[in-house]
Amino acid sequence: MKPDVYKVLVTQFLTAFADNAVLFAAITMVMQQSTGTSWYVPALQASFLVAFVVLAPWVGPFADGRSKKDVLWQANLIKAGGAFALLVGLGPMLAYAVIGIGAALYSPAKYGILPELVDESQLVKANGYIEGSTIVAILGGTLVGAFVANQSIQLAFALVIGLYIVSALAALMVSRLPARSVEKKAAALHHFMFMCRGLLATPRARFATLGVSLFWAAATVLRVLLVAWAPVVLMISNSTEIAALTLFVAIGIAVGALIAPRVIPMAYLRRARMAAYAMAAVIVLLSTITTLDLARVALFLCGLAGGMFVVPINAALQEIGHKSIGSGSAVAVQNFFENISMLVATGLYTLAAQQGADPVMTMAVLGVIILIATVLVSWHLPPDTGSIDQDLPEAKDE
Repeated sequence: MKPDVYKVLVTQFLTAFADNAVLFAAITMVMQQSTGTSWYVPALQASFLVAFVVLAPWVGPFADGRSKKDVLWQANLIKAGGAFALLVGLGPMLAYAVIGIGAALYSPAKYGILPELVDESQLVKANGYIEGSTIVAILGGTLVGAFVANQSIQLAFALVIGLYIVSALAALMVSRLPARSVEKKAAALHHFMFMCRGLLATPRARFATLGVSLFWAAATVLRVLLVAWAPVVLMISNSTEIAALTLFVAIGIAVGALIAPRVIPMAYLRRARMAAYAMAAVIVLLSTITTLDLARVALFLCGLAGGMFVVPINAALQEIGHKSIGSGSAVAVQNFFENISMLVATGLYTLAAQQGADPVMTMAVLGVIILIATVLVSWHLPPDTGSIDQDLPEAKDE
């Protein structure tokens, strides 16, 4: 791997650590204030996702139209601004939405820079590094954010601001890569629809796009569902203890991300659906578990299957996008579908929580929905031929 890949890993680790620390610091603040956490926590998560949907037509061309290192550090400063707004007492949803704007800008550059740094043979490995380090950052940020927030909310937000700034400085150390030439032949929305059609022109590209969307929708709901499920089933209500549960999901995803390149090469994408079936089955099983140790095992297995599912389809989508509409634009389209699905899933769960839905039954329903959705998104997936080039759409004018 080139040195720049490791520099990207550092900036990604720090910003992901801060993203998760600030979420659980905000959740801790909400729980301490007793602000109707059954619906407010998923609503808080939804506020973060809005920018990914609203800004989707613009962030891809923005990332491809300039050196991606610049996008990385600029996005981190926007995130730092959102964390500062939390520190000075701005409403959590509005402040977290500002952090979401930074994240929406950051994501196309983070994933779009990888195909510019490594060739196709190393792309799954590079994605494994990124996903693995991100999961370590998620578990670290979740635990540290919840722990520090239980001591001092202000200290937690100050720590997050510092992490975003250091991440921005790390991004500045990445070599300046030339911007991809982006011709603006049409209005942004029209151009975005053109990119969507271009990226979804083949069955495997559609499977990868919808599969990643399914994974993150399920992961987002599971994360906020644990906040309601753990007190009812495991009798734990402290935010630090609940955050510790997500540790096992994160470790599982990290392990799955490392195994995925060996078990599911990018050119053999059909295998990924089996990991999604396993993830659905484990979530259904989790709804029947009532002991802490078994819950930890089930959450680890859920993460393991999820990591093996998401890494190869992420890599395939990036490579297809890099060779067609542009890596940054491909990630922006991917983010649009991901976050639409996450917003819908989180919104439905928020409504269910408002109506007093039982967390145990909700957990079982989540697993069944994942199972059905996996069958649907992989329905027309053709046999693997051992080459990713079969997935490249033909070039078409807008």
